[in-house]
Amino acid sequence: MPALRIRIGARTFAPGLVPTLLMLPVLALLLGLGTWQLGRAEEKRALFEAFARGTDATSELPPASRPAPRYTHVRLEGRYLPGRQVLLDNVTHAERVGYRVLTPLEREDGETVLVDRGWVPLGRSRAVLPDVAVDAEPRAIAGRVDALPRAGIDLEAPEGSGWPRVASFPSMPELERALGRPLYPQIVLLDADQPDGYVREWRPPGLPPERHLGYAVQWYSLATALVVIWIVVNTRRTAE
Repeated sequence: MPALRIRIGARTFAPGLVPTLLMLPVLALLLGLGTWQLGRAEEKRALFEAFARGTDATSELPPASRPAPRYTHVRLEGRYLPGRQVLLDNVTHAERVGYRVLTPLEREDGETVLVDRGWVPLGRSRAVLPDVAVDAEPRAIAGRVDALPRAGIDLEAPEGSGWPRVASFPSMPELERALGRPLYPQIVLLDADQPDGYVREWRPPGLPPERHLGYAVQWYSLATALVVIWIVVNTRRTAE
């Protein structure tokens, strides 16, 4: 016999043990997912705000020991190393598959920074790589600092060979081993108005905060519906 009995007019709410035990963990899961999506929305809001503020000011690229906050707009000088470029594989743009072109830029002090020159489409065959040639003349460039892009799911990929080197979401240590030199801990997303670049429609990765808020509303709505169903199932007409 249910321990809780609440008379509501001609009906009585008396939740049974089994329905309640089945409902509670599902309710906790739905509420947890909604709360997680709210947290993700806050994270994305901060990320998108940082991106929006990125070009408010331009500074020199700071030392590797104290890198700048993500999306800080920087300028730097050096020479591209055209013979040691990396093509990041399996990157899509406008529903097309292609590569992001990472070109090492060697500064006067010997420090090497990877510059993301943008996205190029995949050709007719992966056996024919795109022409990403660039000269090695001294230059000054500008862009936003960022982290290397990461895959949503980490998959083992065979190590490439030759140059340009095709790689699927490598880590910075993997790129350092391939290039045979230490690298600055961040990459630079080349500004769209800079020469020798490709498609550069930069934006923060992943879903915008509004999408996460929408998902949170969905999870909380499901939790509400579950409670309503639980109440209805456990409410019976009172016997006269």
